Amino acid sequence: MNVFAQGPYAPVADSIGTTAIHKDSSAFIDWASACIVERGWKIITDTTLGKTSTGDIYSATEKSGINGVVSLGDGGSAILTFSSPIINGNGPDFAVFENAFNNTFLELAHVEVSSDGFNYFRFESSSLSQISSQIMNEVNATDILNLAGKYRAQYGTPFDLEEMVGITNLNVNNITHVKIIDAIGSINQSYASYDSQGNIINDPFPTPFETGGFDLDAIGVIHSFVGIKESPNTFKIFPNPAKEKATIIFDNLSDKTIQLIDLNGVIVFELKSNSNQIDLDLFRYSKGVYILKLIEGGNINIEKLLIN
Repeated sequence: MNVFAQGPYAPVADSIGTTAIHKDSSAFIDWASACIVERGWKIITDTTLGKTSTGDIYSATEKSGINGVVSLGDGGSAILTFSSPIINGNGPDFAVFENAFNNTFLELAHVEVSSDGFNYFRFESSSLSQISSQIMNEVNATDILNLAGKYRAQYGTPFDLEEMVGITNLNVNNITHVKIIDAIGSINQSYASYDSQGNIINDPFPTPFETGGFDLDAIGVIHSFVGIKESPNTFKIFPNPAKEKATIIFDNLSDKTIQLIDLNGVIVFELKSNSNQIDLDLFRYSKGVYILKLIEGGNINIEKLLIN
């Protein structure tokens, strides 16, 4: 067994400093609900062997460990959708699960996100593995950043949408699609995949089997509309979604406090009033999901507001 030198990134699951998230973590509030797959080759250097066939479009849906895995093959991909859009909260927003049987046989994949199903944007990644020889079964997790498959089975690799803020044509508070693309682990430049710095990604290759390439188990959602619990409200807001202005109508004239809160928990607007109507000017706020919180005596009611 090799003893790895410590790289600059987080270590394996169940170790100090890891970012791995177990499938049973209470952080997960939702899982992918649908999947389409574009199979890759069992081995890209010999396409006569055909494409992978393990798993199907249901294998990567629901909780990790429920439906098996879908094997993408060399360069294959999968696009997953969700019951409700993923949003940019505090810390990681979703995690990708693979089925590696130990901490070193790590098959890696790029991760891209989209808020419209057409324009996809890739998380910047880093692979610092040596490329002097082809890796057969031992990848050092501390050399890997922002590539799915960094952790063994039952532990998800987390991704934080905060890293994608400011990208044109991407709304980080309305991620509807996540795309997983197998990283071909060959160090042969004719077939190799590269990280964001242009480094060759060296992972177990070849894997000329029905289970070849990245084996997608699941995507767990940490921040989503699903995670915002709405209460029976004594107010209405329209329009919602809104752009420059929204109006809140209350059921009564009692003293109340209304707060507009972003997803990091920051109160960006607060007003005390006994009116039955408040007009909110929204042009000063960034696009995204906010919480409207009504405090009325000892009662608290909330509702989502999407600014677009």
